[in-house]
Amino acid sequence: MLYYLLVPLRDQHIFFNLFRYISFRAAASAVTALLISWLIGPFIIKKLKSHQIGEEIRSDGPQTHLSKKGTPSMGGVIILVSVVVPTLLFARILEQFVWIVLLATIWLSLIGIFDDYLKIIKKVPKGLVGRYKLAGQITLGLLVGAIIYFFPVVEWARSSTTLPFFKNYELQFGVFYIAVVAFVITAMSNGSNLTDGLDGLLIGQSAIAAVAFAFIAYVSGRVDFSDYLNIIYLPGAGELAIFCAALFGASLGFLYFNCYPAEVFMGDTGALALGGAIGTVAVLVKKELLLLLICGIFVVESLSVIIQVFVFKRTGKRVFKMAPIHHHFELLGWHESKVVVRFWIAGILLALLSLTTFKIR
Repeated sequence: MLYYLLVPLRDQHIFFNLFRYISFRAAASAVTALLISWLIGPFIIKKLKSHQIGEEIRSDGPQTHLSKKGTPSMGGVIILVSVVVPTLLFARILEQFVWIVLLATIWLSLIGIFDDYLKIIKKVPKGLVGRYKLAGQITLGLLVGAIIYFFPVVEWARSSTTLPFFKNYELQFGVFYIAVVAFVITAMSNGSNLTDGLDGLLIGQSAIAAVAFAFIAYVSGRVDFSDYLNIIYLPGAGELAIFCAALFGASLGFLYFNCYPAEVFMGDTGALALGGAIGTVAVLVKKELLLLLICGIFVVESLSVIIQVFVFKRTGKRVFKMAPIHHHFELLGWHESKVVVRFWIAGILLALLSLTTFKIR
């Protein structure tokens, strides 16, 4: 929004010329998101406490988590506001990339809010029925996929995705790309939801992914950088760096309240939206396969649940002491903070590895 208001004034004052640059607006977006989360965080936490909107802890989970019962939940509202407001302020909101990723973020947050409302306020044990939640995620994915396929920014790349480690080679899915997009967004949304089980774990991983995709979006929107790295040039994709910067700032701001011992939980309000937003960015910049590296922790968490359920149903035995896998390490005797920090380290290494693929081509 500020881009459209202030850039035309650059001839009157040189300061306004800064708003032409994505790097400046991305930095401003990150700082603004951080400040917003710090400003509204205490107020929202206080309101959640006053309305007794507290987390219900599963009795079959780690016993050390029982002390967390009653911790304010639905704190994902802090993340949502801190991401959306800076993006609206500093991004060129008329760009297709921007409004698609905002649509995905808000859509999934609303599903999460309804789920948290049923669980916490209406005391429905499992919240929103799984198939309804899944239907909402898939519908969003199909909508995003259809927009990308029928209204492409780059005609020849409408249904393609970049293949890591290979130069000038893309996978083409044709019309099936719409289903691929739906799968990616749904899988990432659920993967991040499964990762949200320890104080600071998911929000830290989200910050790492946000930085990685901010870089990818920036170079994808530059003719010179995309040509040098042999990746698809996507006009306007650089604006996604501003969204990713806002996500990074909001993540750091929320981590201030969510680090151990957490003052607030994000709930499904934040957990569903974070993974879905990251998945949407990956789809928009044609780097879906890199999610396996950048969001490798989400993938491992999801696989641990799938493996545990599959094996238990067929043999009656457990592969892990508890799934998702972060609980397995807790039951091995690792302190919660140690699990979180070590998972962050693994996430950083995976993100760095993913960025090396741009040169190993």
